[in-house]
Amino acid sequence: MAAYLLRRLLLVVPTLFGIILINFAVVQFAPGGPVEQMLAELRGEGQSVLGRVTGEGGGEVRAPASEMRAGTGAGGDAPVGTYRGARGLDPAIVAEIERAFGFDKPATTRFMEMLGGYLRFDFGRSLFRDRPVVDLILEKMPVSISLGLWSTLIIYLVSIPLGIRKAVRDGSRFDVMTSGVVLVGYAIPGFLFAILLVVLFAGGSFLQWFPLRGLASPGAAELPFLERALDYAWHMVLPTLTLVIGGFAGLTMLTKNSFLDEIGKQYVVTARAKGNTERRILYGHVFRNAMLLIIAGFPAAFIGILFTGALLTEIIFSLDGLGLLGFESAIRRDYPVMFATLYIFTLLGLVMQIVGDFTYTLVDPRIDFEARR
Repeated sequence: MAAYLLRRLLLVVPTLFGIILINFAVVQFAPGGPVEQMLAELRGEGQSVLGRVTGEGGGEVRAPASEMRAGTGAGGDAPVGTYRGARGLDPAIVAEIERAFGFDKPATTRFMEMLGGYLRFDFGRSLFRDRPVVDLILEKMPVSISLGLWSTLIIYLVSIPLGIRKAVRDGSRFDVMTSGVVLVGYAIPGFLFAILLVVLFAGGSFLQWFPLRGLASPGAAELPFLERALDYAWHMVLPTLTLVIGGFAGLTMLTKNSFLDEIGKQYVVTARAKGNTERRILYGHVFRNAMLLIIAGFPAAFIGILFTGALLTEIIFSLDGLGLLGFESAIRRDYPVMFATLYIFTLLGLVMQIVGDFTYTLVDPRIDFEARR
């Protein structure tokens, strides 16, 4: 097993390199990069530079110093951020903006410098927030980790027992009723359910039982530990419930079908013929085999909830996490933040797949990855 894990860890390096290379190449041909956006703003075609100093969401957003100094164009003196109409820009200003964003260098040079920084986990500075990317990621990570961890944990704790019970009582009234509930939960989009929760329980039109913004109340840092924990749980109820409703349906049906498939196999018939109890058969024989497929989906489920699943949830509940950071960075073409979040999630996904393979052997020691050809 040690040699297999070592090979998988070594395979992470070329995989990361290939993903970053492909995305870097695609971005080079994508229109509307940071330089183009800045030039549009200087021409008066976009949001003013000065208006962006205090960014959306309350966070400080600063343009590079060269933007603030580029105060004149070919048409005469005018402060940055004022309307310039159709007047052109001095080529020197364009060159200075390109230098400030690092686009005065060839693409290959920029790519190699980026890789060198990634080896040291140095992701540079945000183009539009003027802060180290690492600081931004560390600031947003607790929100996304909280959502992903608690949601995945609750989904598995609910879905696996429910799926097992549905498999054991297949075709019963309990199975039919729970299948209806599961299908309704699966059919409702997560963002629509989030809006429904806001309307019903977060002061939308009816009740105001839960807060709508952030993971802590103002002044919560001064509270005792138990009160801080309760305040945190109070803020997490609606976002977590949103992700759980959308995620437990698929895992419940996967668990049921996996157990049904194993229950119908010959070794179960043999175990019954030997006088084993149904509980012994279910948890001593069927469980180990049926859980392999469910464990295989854990890394994808966790990463999906952590990033793609939590994106709209973070927006609706005003949770400033990695999903929202990555989305805003893509819209603003903040390449250092874009590639850093891509790198982090790719690395985390690859590691979680290795963890999933290792968990295989814990559930079923008969699995030997060393013997695979």
